[in-house]
Amino acid sequence: MLTNHLRAAWRHFRREKGVTAINIFGLTLGATACIFILLYVIDELSYDRYNVKANRIFRIASDLHINGGTINAVATPFSMSTALVHDFPAVENAVRIRAVRTDVAIHVGDNVFLQSGTALADSSLFDIFTLPMLYGDPRTALKAPNSIVLTATTAKRYFNTTDVVGRTLTLDQDTALCKITGVISDFPAESHFHFPLIRSMQQHRVEWINFYSATYILARPGITEKDIDRMLTQIVVKYIDPAIKQQLHTGAAELKRNGDRFRFYAIPLTRIHLYSNIGQEFEVNGNIQYVILFMGVAVLILIVACINFVNLSIARSIRRMREIGVKKLMGSGRTRLAAQFLVESIGAAAIAMTLALIFVVLLLPFFDQLTGKAFDASFLLSPWTIPVFTGATIIVGLLSGGYPAFLLSGVDPLAILRGQTAMGLRAGALRTGLLVFQFSTAIILLISTGVIYSQLYYIRHRALGYSREQVVTVKDTRSLGDKVWTFANETRRIPGVESVTVSGFLPDQKVVFRGFFKDPSGSETATALLADWQIDANYLPTLGMQIATGRNFSADMPTDSGCVLINETAARVLGYVHPLGEYIYTGPNVMTPYRIIGVVKDFNTGSLRNPIDPVVFRLARDGSAVTMRIKPQDIAGTLKSIRAINATIAGGQPFVYSFLDDDFSRLYTADQRTGSLAAIFSLLAVFIAGMGMFGLVAAASEQRTKELGVRRVLGARLNHLIKLLLKEYSLPITLAIGMALPTGAWLMHSWLRGFAYRTGLQPWIFITAPLCAIVLAFLIVGAKAGQTTRVNLAKTLRTE
Repeated sequence: MLTNHLRAAWRHFRREKGVTAINIFGLTLGATACIFILLYVIDELSYDRYNVKANRIFRIASDLHINGGTINAVATPFSMSTALVHDFPAVENAVRIRAVRTDVAIHVGDNVFLQSGTALADSSLFDIFTLPMLYGDPRTALKAPNSIVLTATTAKRYFNTTDVVGRTLTLDQDTALCKITGVISDFPAESHFHFPLIRSMQQHRVEWINFYSATYILARPGITEKDIDRMLTQIVVKYIDPAIKQQLHTGAAELKRNGDRFRFYAIPLTRIHLYSNIGQEFEVNGNIQYVILFMGVAVLILIVACINFVNLSIARSIRRMREIGVKKLMGSGRTRLAAQFLVESIGAAAIAMTLALIFVVLLLPFFDQLTGKAFDASFLLSPWTIPVFTGATIIVGLLSGGYPAFLLSGVDPLAILRGQTAMGLRAGALRTGLLVFQFSTAIILLISTGVIYSQLYYIRHRALGYSREQVVTVKDTRSLGDKVWTFANETRRIPGVESVTVSGFLPDQKVVFRGFFKDPSGSETATALLADWQIDANYLPTLGMQIATGRNFSADMPTDSGCVLINETAARVLGYVHPLGEYIYTGPNVMTPYRIIGVVKDFNTGSLRNPIDPVVFRLARDGSAVTMRIKPQDIAGTLKSIRAINATIAGGQPFVYSFLDDDFSRLYTADQRTGSLAAIFSLLAVFIAGMGMFGLVAAASEQRTKELGVRRVLGARLNHLIKLLLKEYSLPITLAIGMALPTGAWLMHSWLRGFAYRTGLQPWIFITAPLCAIVLAFLIVGAKAGQTTRVNLAKTLRTE
């Protein structure tokens, strides 16, 4: 029986080559898109699951709110890890990790390497995380002071081999030799941190107010996130509350009554990548909203492709009516006929899935570039590939071929032979529903793409309070020591350099907060959490920042070392209407006074997803970066001159620089990639929807062949036929627009809420997207009507 069905399906495919090709092509496009999205979603959901103990690892985060200032960050106090292990048997182990935010100069003999992404960690790191040690002992690798663990790639970079345990190197200008005690495998791509070099943690003082490092704990089996949060509440009461009373002259209970808070919370390791985007993250994390969005897009595109298959199958089914009638009169039952049509649809789905896999392999490099990931075609060799794709083929075949199969197999054979074959296709509710769904989906995706690109345009052109064009930063100048000022002065003499500043902070970076006080008592009521930036007198003019009131630092006034600048937001947080001449105080033990001499106009720090932070500027004693504003003429020549000065002063230290506008753009890499993917999937959905509508128009034209022929004989022109056919689809398209506009507006309004500064929902987007659907419908109907006018009239009138 199955053999007969397969033979009949093959004959049908050969007889209806054009329709079969369109059917298979539509399913192939939908399946290809779904496979790509599935690869992306699986990759995003797999982060940190390579750790054997992943389901028992949690990260502790800080959540502080004092007098309007807020800190929600990765960093926790020095003693957090020790206290959790000591006080709670439910905590099996803990590790502190501190990321080094600046590049580090690594000296290996006479060679110097500039290394980014280094970190400090406790020796318990390897007891918690699954980081296979290639050389060395993981139990002792980070116990001794100045011990270092390298990844395999880093070891090869420094020594051209991975067997380097026992060798030494130095970091920056530190004269102490660091001994390599271990080499680990490279971190998997699906990890929320990647540290090429890990140095042993040497800070072990007891302190509860100064936040120093991230804390990860390994809980015993059965311990939940809520259990850990209760432990952290006890930590606050036992340790942090006394420290707050000592420094702020108040307690956690009083803070809570005032609407402030001083708390910590836990997040499971496997949720960090998609659910955490707080201050001091080790790397840019993903976003669960994008994962959900693309999962929804995958389902929608596949459904649209199946609808397209249904439409085209029905459109061409009229040609098979006599075949069906003859088979039923010869004894074929409804089940057998339905099975025949299902075999055909499943066969088409099998061909489509096979082509989709081929397309995925061919397009995988392009998809890697688009998403910034590195997918491997070896997933086709996985043991689950055959059963998954077989099941998907059957499901898609049943979804796309089920309705035509049972519709056609149930037609009365006598009605067929009499020519009564309308089957309700012209006015059927199903046809209208399919078309509405297809076009509403396409319009929603077009609206989403328009809003995403509108927001990205807004980000790139919004006035940020500083100028980022032609601004170059030479990184890791801290290793130069006092020579950093010599380097800055020498670069000022280059004709292509307009101004130079030495600092440790730039506006594209998320700020680090510090406690400042309005009086030397250090009371909680006078506390403000402000970003503490160290700059020189040239910082504001180099970055194009403006003074709102007061004055800038002056290099000719030594007393300015006891002065500060604040931005407008900091003035509001401090409660100063006229801040000039007022004092603020800070210090780990002894309060040091600083007089406010100027107020800087507000500027954005970090991503526009975050509100403007309150910032205090103090004069820099050193700087981790030298930033220059250069002239647009001969940028290459200017950079060559800067490189030459760096080689003279820094010796063999690598010359690494970046443009500030490039650094700013990298903050939105994930959003830009999302916009590109949304645009591609939108065009794909529109194309498939157009194919579906073509199927419906073809169905209507075949049913109305005689009517259209008579109208032409009576003098109807092409535009009259187009109006006639368009009238039939005006209601579905109107319904699709009516459903898509509010749905798209709601979805994109929710997405825009993730930005503190955002563009509005632009009217042109909600006009253009429906217009695209209308124009597409007009072109399809016009093309079909034009085809009708080119058919021989005598042949047309003889058709029925």
